[in-house]
Amino acid sequence: MKAPVVFVVDDDPSVRKSLTRVMTRAGYTVQTFASARDFMARAPSEGPCCVVLDVRMPGLTGLDLQEALGGTGRPIPIVFITGHGDISMSVRAMKAGAVDFLTKPFDVASLLAAIERAVAKDVKDRGEEGRTADVLARVRRLTPRETEVFALVVTGMLNKQIAGKLGIGEKTVKVHRARVMEKMRAGSVAELVRLADAVGLSAPTA
Repeated sequence: MKAPVVFVVDDDPSVRKSLTRVMTRAGYTVQTFASARDFMARAPSEGPCCVVLDVRMPGLTGLDLQEALGGTGRPIPIVFITGHGDISMSVRAMKAGAVDFLTKPFDVASLLAAIERAVAKDVKDRGEEGRTADVLARVRRLTPRETEVFALVVTGMLNKQIAGKLGIGEKTVKVHRARVMEKMRAGSVAELVRLADAVGLSAPTA
């Protein structure tokens, strides 16, 4: 398994160098960037990663970069570091999802613990994305009518009620229901409900 990647974004070359040394010793792959714009121009990351990010930088600040990453649909866990932090800044960063906010000088143990939490969060987020993609692939195998039946079954409606809702026979509903269970690989209605929740499936309107 490839080592997780830690992206270091800091305009101070000495900070980038010292952080690279510390994280490499801890077993991480490190990529450094002198500005937020340089970081945004990088190729997308394939495996688990996190960002160790300076708050105050020329041009785009660390908080600006956090906001930009949050709008991509695939945010990367962030550990902020700063020599000029204040309470309002740290509150803003944490509310926006930062894993930690460390004020220089910080000890190496605190930094590595924060990075470990950030990488673990990214692994968890990627796992959830993979599960959602798998469920969506199953849903795409359903016919339009099966999708309608699926959406109504998970609301707790009985076959007779679904038949009335869709204007089809009860036996037809049973056939569609059995196909939904098979295609979605669900062993119970409770499992179907969990799958529907995972992809935000809602019941059809009248």
